[in-house]
Amino acid sequence: MLKRVLIANRGEIALRVLRACREMGIETVAVYSEADAEALHVQLATQSVCIGPARAADSYLNQYALLTVAKATGCDGLHPGYGFLSENADFADACRREGITFIGPSGDTIRKAGSKSAARELMKTAGVPVTPGSDGPVDTVATALSAAERVGYPVLLKASAGGGGRGIRRCDGPSALPAAYAEAKAEAKACFGDDEMYLEKLVLRPRHIEFQVLADRFGNVIHLGDRDCSVQRRNQKLIEEAPARCLTPALREAMGQAAVRAARAVGYENAGTVEFLLDDNGEHFYFMEMNTRIQVEHGVTELITGVDLVRQQLRIASGLSLDMAQADVHLAGHALECRINAEDPAKNFRPCPGQVSFLHFPGGAGVRVDSCLYNGCTLSPYYDSMAAKLLVHAPTRLEAIRKMRRCLEEFTLEGFPTNAELSYQILYHPTFVRGGCTTAFLDENLPRLLDFNRRLSESEGEA
Repeated sequence: MLKRVLIANRGEIALRVLRACREMGIETVAVYSEADAEALHVQLATQSVCIGPARAADSYLNQYALLTVAKATGCDGLHPGYGFLSENADFADACRREGITFIGPSGDTIRKAGSKSAARELMKTAGVPVTPGSDGPVDTVATALSAAERVGYPVLLKASAGGGGRGIRRCDGPSALPAAYAEAKAEAKACFGDDEMYLEKLVLRPRHIEFQVLADRFGNVIHLGDRDCSVQRRNQKLIEEAPARCLTPALREAMGQAAVRAARAVGYENAGTVEFLLDDNGEHFYFMEMNTRIQVEHGVTELITGVDLVRQQLRIASGLSLDMAQADVHLAGHALECRINAEDPAKNFRPCPGQVSFLHFPGGAGVRVDSCLYNGCTLSPYYDSMAAKLLVHAPTRLEAIRKMRRCLEEFTLEGFPTNAELSYQILYHPTFVRGGCTTAFLDENLPRLLDFNRRLSESEGEA
């Protein structure tokens, strides 16, 4: 087993990895920026080292600093978490050159899966359905216009190296494409350092379904069921659940097998996620992308399978084979996750970080909270706005919804606004309760949901 792991991340995922390491007897080295000097992961790690100023480019994205600390502290492993350098193929290669185990797939695999345009071609060869789109990257506006004409509008322009909803633009006709192409390329360059683009047909009102996969270096690949991540804002997930209510047993089996084929196609090792779009008829699914890292929403899969995914990552990276087969994976009950972000939904989800003056998390049977916050701490404006993840598990979906409503009623965070009230209203919406949400749900219902919140606040003020 690995003996000492550098956690090349921050926030709740750094804590999640740290706790798994501690339970496995693995020492941890936390890194932090000057802005995170009092962060919880810094206080709980075996050892902590400051790696630079607040800006991510000068700290959490500084490959030289991370590798220097890893070597100086005697780390034999490095866990990248999610975001930052977690899907950076060059960084994975650099770790291995320095004799440090990158807890994730190889650089070559990240390149195969990380380039969305190249991954589409691999999936076609592997027999995984893909949406109609460009044959490889679109390197000029003229190429994009030609591809869009062939597949038909509306289309999506997407960054090949993209993720997190960045570098994506919708085009409903040829007149809008040149400007959208320029905007998407500029955003992709700024976010990922790579402005390569590809184009695909826009599947209207789809569901966003993803499958968790595990693979070891001995060729064993399994999936751990599905997650429905259709409730999104700005192409970023807000509420996730497992398993997806919209899947029949036959469709779940077909999609699971496709996810395993996708992982095999790129020679995958460690934990990853294969994301699909399911059409509004619930009949046809299409490969969207593969994320070569642990996902923010991995907890809902852990709750319905009983499998600790970070522990599995550490075991696989240590050279051990999977300790389970596909037949050993059983989905029990239903799980929900609400992402609590420091943002104001009424002001176009503007980030609103600040100091926590009072904090109370819900508890009880079947409740889990993943967060790096504590009373008196500051949520930094330099990084992601996520403040906490509330997760629940119950025997049925309706019971899980009721439990999450109760948790959101108990949850209290004073010091800055969050989206908790919006999530609470979503959990009462008839479309959500019936399990009918598509990726268009929030856009179609946000004004009404926000108006309800406004009227509720006014009535409470009058009282």
